Amino acid sequence: MQTVDYVDIERFMGDWYVIGNIPTFLEKGAHNAVESYALNDDGSIQTTFTFLKDGFDGKKKQYNPKGFVTDTQTNATWGMRFIWPIKADYRIIYLDENYSQTVIARQKRDFIWIMARTPTIPDADYERLVELAENVGYDVSKIERVPQSW
Repeated sequence: MQTVDYVDIERFMGDWYVIGNIPTFLEKGAHNAVESYALNDDGSIQTTFTFLKDGFDGKKKQYNPKGFVTDTQTNATWGMRFIWPIKADYRIIYLDENYSQTVIARQKRDFIWIMARTPTIPDADYERLVELAENVGYDVSKIERVPQSW
């Protein structure tokens, strides 16, 4: 699976709202999902994933996996560790020039995340990113919009 040519890792850090995804078992029913990245001194990436479970009035959930850049030429392929020692495949396959929209995919094409710096994006942008997912082999009927209300 082709990744973007290069990710300025420091510029990529910060908050990303999850606009759409094929949810993992942890993410089913997520509302106001946000993935936040911070670069650690050792080059790893501290991740904070928060969302409200099953509704905007749902219980707040938080997970803290750790990211590891596995391709330092592009910074576009990471291992994401939720449970030691397993590092899940995490590939940045789209990133706009403003670092405002991104698509994170997996080689297995089982999960995908369409994310943005804002809680919503224009419908045309969303449709274009879903089409990109289809073009790299995803079953886009499984992609769900993540409710965002801030």
